[in-house]
Amino acid sequence: MINPVDILNAQILIVDDQESNVQLLEQLLREAGYTGVSSTLRPEEVCALHRQNAYDLILLDLQMPVMDGFQVMEALKTNTTDDYLPVIVLTAQPGHKLRALQAGAKDFVSKPFDLIEVKTRIHNMLEVRLLYKKLADFNKVLEQTVLERTAELRESEARYRSLTELASDWYWEQDENGSFTKVSGPVLEMLGIRVEGLNGTSRGVQVDCWDETERETLRATIAAREPFLDFLFHRVNADGSRQQFRVSGEPMFSLNSRFLGYRGIGVEIFDAA
Repeated sequence: MINPVDILNAQILIVDDQESNVQLLEQLLREAGYTGVSSTLRPEEVCALHRQNAYDLILLDLQMPVMDGFQVMEALKTNTTDDYLPVIVLTAQPGHKLRALQAGAKDFVSKPFDLIEVKTRIHNMLEVRLLYKKLADFNKVLEQTVLERTAELRESEARYRSLTELASDWYWEQDENGSFTKVSGPVLEMLGIRVEGLNGTSRGVQVDCWDETERETLRATIAAREPFLDFLFHRVNADGSRQQFRVSGEPMFSLNSRFLGYRGIGVEIFDAA
């Protein structure tokens, strides 16, 4: 909700070429407790004044020399810093009301003025306007918070990668299509993947020395986008020696839950001797 004090402190501009109308509205508003009331008899000054003061409400007469109210509203549309045109038009012509609303005015007051109607429409308009500004400010704060949190997550992600690389023998990443974007260690061999080298030879030695059952289990886990922790993987080398690895991995997702790929780490386990 909007604090009543904020409504009374709102910045209001009265635009009318008839000084008597201006004086009447100024007196009405000040007696109602409004403190930020100003006025001009020159409609051509409105854009510059609004650019300087960012009025919460403009009470705009439609029939004026040099520029009528419709021309002022068109100029304000290119002048305002937001897409909300805070205008109540003042008119003695019933046929102008619909045209004014179509031109962007938010409300209208008929001449001659009904003072109670004027006060009510101004109060309601200011309440809506200040709520709109409050929402816009909240959205800016929310957007900034999202940017800050995203930066923090990226920093955390970079720190995680550094730590995991330091804490493991090797590290690997895949994108959402399963293509490897970063590989250190024997993960390609574990999964039975051969990668052609620059000389036409294939990388991935001792492919047939890995445990095929374990290989299929690991492939299926990755394909299902499931995390795994300390998965044991074995291979028997050509000289008959046996190696054992402990592998962990997890899927990666964006903030809106879109799958980004996979990452994992591994360490070789040596028998204590």
